[in-house]
Amino acid sequence: MRVLPRLVLALGLLGSSLSPAYAQDLTLDQALQRALEMSPRLSEIEARYRAALEVPDQVGALPDPTLTLGMLNVPTDTFDLDQEPMTQMQVSFSQALPWLKARELASSAAQHQARATAAELDEARNMLRRDVSRTWWGLYFVERSLAVTDENLLRLREFNRIAQSRYRVGQGLQQDTLQAQLELSNQLSLQLSLQNQRRILSAQLNALLAQAAEATIGVDLDQQPVTVALPPLSQLIETALEQRPAIRQQQKLVEAAADRRAQAEVALRPDISLGGAYGYRQDAPNGADRADFLSFNIGIKLPIYAGSKQHKAISQRGQELISRQEALYVTQLNTRSEVVQAASDYQRAQEQQLLLLRGIIPQSQQTVASMLSGYQVNKVDFSALIQAQLMANRVQVQYWKTLSEGQQALATLYAATGGASQLIPENGERPHE
Repeated sequence: MRVLPRLVLALGLLGSSLSPAYAQDLTLDQALQRALEMSPRLSEIEARYRAALEVPDQVGALPDPTLTLGMLNVPTDTFDLDQEPMTQMQVSFSQALPWLKARELASSAAQHQARATAAELDEARNMLRRDVSRTWWGLYFVERSLAVTDENLLRLREFNRIAQSRYRVGQGLQQDTLQAQLELSNQLSLQLSLQNQRRILSAQLNALLAQAAEATIGVDLDQQPVTVALPPLSQLIETALEQRPAIRQQQKLVEAAADRRAQAEVALRPDISLGGAYGYRQDAPNGADRADFLSFNIGIKLPIYAGSKQHKAISQRGQELISRQEALYVTQLNTRSEVVQAASDYQRAQEQQLLLLRGIIPQSQQTVASMLSGYQVNKVDFSALIQAQLMANRVQVQYWKTLSEGQQALATLYAATGGASQLIPENGERPHE
């Protein structure tokens, strides 16, 4: 009989030793602000976006011209520049002239690519808000569950004290005290599991806030949940398809791929180049004047290997366009699915919260109070009292779980709809901004 009390004491000491003292209890808004300011992922995408903005002007410009300096027809017997009439010092200039349409298409494709990166940045911000919100509310649930478990431990210890007192005076059974100690051990085991979940979620939240995983962090338990009256599902889906940055990103990538395919088709047309040269000649040895030379030329690039080059490029770009179109379609399908699932999860959580708060929790508390009174006058079995208390504990934990899940679903829905204005609650604040 002495083994169980010692085990309960050992688990209690271990649980208390694993409970960190949190240095900072963040509200959700504080966590979101810190994550958006410190995220290296956002910084990386923003740098890529700024780099992409520099590309359109580059690809739309003409190739650099070529300036050539040369000595032509120099006699190798004397190397005198006035010996032969064809010897000259020449300056030449040439300029390649790709088709204007090709340069316009290249610039347009680069612009679409830059806009796609801007949309990627917006989507990354929304995903970061979603992940921070979901992790924050997950940690909130664990903290609330730990508080419920602590309260339940106090009640079980009280029941254990009552059972021991009744056993000492011959009014109770030894099995009652053993059962109380067993349930205390079970609750302490649950407490250890919750503390482990808290450490894991704290590390995940720290990573999202770009700080050390082992940094002490907590959540503000005074945070009020957001309640939103959802618009019709069809309206949410329509809003998501119009506003979600991930869809806008894929649309811009489709447009960029279409421009590149058109550019490949233009490459079948031969490019031209223009050039000119001025040749300076020295006077003849006898003093006779020699005229300088002026030359012009035009070059045409002949696509005689189009079958293995240009046509292959057209086929390549065509397949890339199909790939981007399918990626857009997949993103749209996934967005529809996310909206439907998140909206359903939120509605379910709201309904369960009301049922628990207005019905099940008060009933379970009344049951425990009634059974405790009955047990003290030998009208209720101790096992029934313990089970009633455990049920009261479970429904309270279930309430905090459904509240957390509802807020997580709302965060997911907000991200999937691209920050839909329909999801702004009555207080005017967005769900997770």
